[in-house]
This record gives sequence, C-alpha cells and structure tokens, in this order.
Amino acid sequence: MKKNKKERQLLLKETISDNPFITDEELADKFVVSIQTIRLDRLELSIPELRERIKHVAEKQLDKEVRSLPIEEVIGEIVDLVLDESAISIFDVKEEHVFKRNQIARGHHLFAQANSLAVAVINDELALTAKANIRFTRSVKVNERIIAKAKVTSVGKEKDRTVVEVNSFVGSELVFSGEFHMFRSSVTEENE
Repeated sequence: MKKNKKERQLLLKETISDNPFITDEELADKFVVSIQTIRLDRLELSIPELRERIKHVAEKQLDKEVRSLPIEEVIGEIVDLVLDESAISIFDVKEEHVFKRNQIARGHHLFAQANSLAVAVINDELALTAKANIRFTRSVKVNERIIAKAKVTSVGKEKDRTVVEVNSFVGSELVFSGEFHMFRSSVTEENE
C-alpha cells in the first residue's frame, strides 16, 4: 500500500537511519515509488546519497586501525570496526568480478571479502586463516552490493586462536556464511 508523502518521508528517514547502506533502488522497491521520488525525498530531508552515507559511517565508527594487515589489502570497504569484536565491509560486484556468460560473481571474491574481514577484525600484528567452513547460499550478480558482517565468537584458551563468524548479505538476503578459525600471534615483551 502506497503511503502519502509525509508518511513515506518519515519511514524513509527511519529506514535509512536503521540501515545507512540501503540503496535508492531498494528504497524505491520498498516504498513502491520511483527512484527519482526517493532521490527527491532524500534531497528534501537533507539525506546524502549512499556513497556519502557510507563515508560518514566509516569516519564516525572506525576509531581503531586495522592491525593485522594493511587496510588496502582488505577486500571491500570497511565501514565499521571494533577490534576483536565485530566488523562490517561493503563490496560492490562489478563486471570484472563476474563470469562473462552469466554475470554471476566468482565465489573467490565473496570468500576474499569475508576472509579479509575475518583477518582485519583481529587485534594483533599477525592473523592467518587456519581453517574455514564456508557456505554459498545464493549466486550474486553483477551490480549487487555485498555487505559482510564479521563477529568474533570465541577466543581459544591459549589466546592464539580466534573464531570469527562472517555472514554476507545482498539486501537482507544471506548469500554467504563462513566460520573462520584464525591463528594469531602476539608479540609479547618479557622481562627476564
């Protein structure tokens, strides 16, 4: 059911506040209006376009640096990071990431996004993947946006192992899940 402009704009503001990574296309589908209507609503409400919202969230929430690898080696754009707790990255699937004949993303890109996020969330100088249990739940196509969410689920007794769960979504649909067993090596200073 279509909403009037005032109701739609109120819901639009709430929706973007809850999920700043939602695209104009997804909003248009949700509110059964054109993409142009969404853009005009955002303009009236002084809500920036998606790229600016992502940048704002990243600047606001990235309070600590990735320690385990150079940030440019992370596949996707990290928009949220709490070391040894959780992280979120965004990866836009482009022509160079898909098979030409069917426009489906190559699985290694989804794996690389999730794996590099699992490494990035580790608060240590060295983090390596010891083992990974992964599952692809649906094909991802060109021009889709993958949002990967990592969560540290356990730290081993010896503190050199950490388990990171990563779930990747297109919109609200799960497309990839993985459990990464990470080896970490802290350099400790011992006074002898």
